[in-house]
Amino acid sequence: MTTEKGSEFSCPLPLSDYPEIVMAHGGGGALTQRLFEEIFQPAFSNPFLNARHDGAVVELSGNRLAFTTDSYVVRPHTFPGGDIGRLAVSGTVNDLLMCGAQPMFISLGLIIEEGFPVASLRTVIDSIRAEAKDANVSVITGDTKVVDKGKGDGIFINTSGIGVLDANTDIAPQRVRPGDAVILSGDIGRHGVAVMAAREMLDLGESIESDVASLGGPVRALFEGSISIHCLRDPTRGGLATALVEIADSAGVEISIDETAIPVSERVRGVCEILGLDPLYVANEGRFVAFVPEPQADEAIDILRRDPLSATACIIGTVKESEPGIVTCTTSIGGTRVIDMLSGEQLPRIC
Repeated sequence: MTTEKGSEFSCPLPLSDYPEIVMAHGGGGALTQRLFEEIFQPAFSNPFLNARHDGAVVELSGNRLAFTTDSYVVRPHTFPGGDIGRLAVSGTVNDLLMCGAQPMFISLGLIIEEGFPVASLRTVIDSIRAEAKDANVSVITGDTKVVDKGKGDGIFINTSGIGVLDANTDIAPQRVRPGDAVILSGDIGRHGVAVMAAREMLDLGESIESDVASLGGPVRALFEGSISIHCLRDPTRGGLATALVEIADSAGVEISIDETAIPVSERVRGVCEILGLDPLYVANEGRFVAFVPEPQADEAIDILRRDPLSATACIIGTVKESEPGIVTCTTSIGGTRVIDMLSGEQLPRIC
């Protein structure tokens, strides 16, 4: 690793043209899609980028590899159930898993603010080491930069990951088909609420813990159980709703979900109601959505429920062809509403 003192990074985007970016803090959803379509895609358009998957799948010398990158700016750095170090490793590992890859290697880039306590840095590094060991990945390269005091908010982390795919693995949003069952691996909303509560020092009684975790166990179990997986997606920024809208748009299908089938803990639901948040849009860091053929759905649920990370897995909907690109939700009172992509971000700086 190299270390040097860097200069403040200036944003190249004309903020007058994108006023929302000031509010969204790099969040997911409609803003990210707008930036992708108007700036990034025209500049870098290629089949790998245009797939809009959690990572790029490439073939090199007969080997199929998945490659992904992500940055982590969560505030505060430590929250109930995890910290920025564990989040950085598990987030990268999960993106590779969502491509159907076996995670192998990650890089580690640290942007550290002057004055950040060495003891806190050791804690972050120890957390990265422990999570990497649990996920069976190696940190094989990295870099550090130090920025002026007041310019870095403590510490930011960037990671990239490489994984290996089996020759027959083909998992992508475009493979979702009418008749697929939509499976959710567990309850939603805990990560976003846990970070928000820690940031605002809310007294919730017993704390709500983030669901942050590397998901290799339950994902590998589906493969080992010979489940024909069409698509996997971890509903991070923008939550479950935004993830489903992105997939429906990419696949050209309608996704229909049942609100009463989606597990939300009573404590998370209560906090969301008090703060005016919709759990469907709150971030998760230890959950995934799987699209599998309906005849295999019950078997997939049985497999997932054997793992503690997916013990409450359930079927939350189905895929149709009637309204391409639309996500509809049957509400608890029997009505139907259209689920839109999140505009901006309900909770900034949660990952």
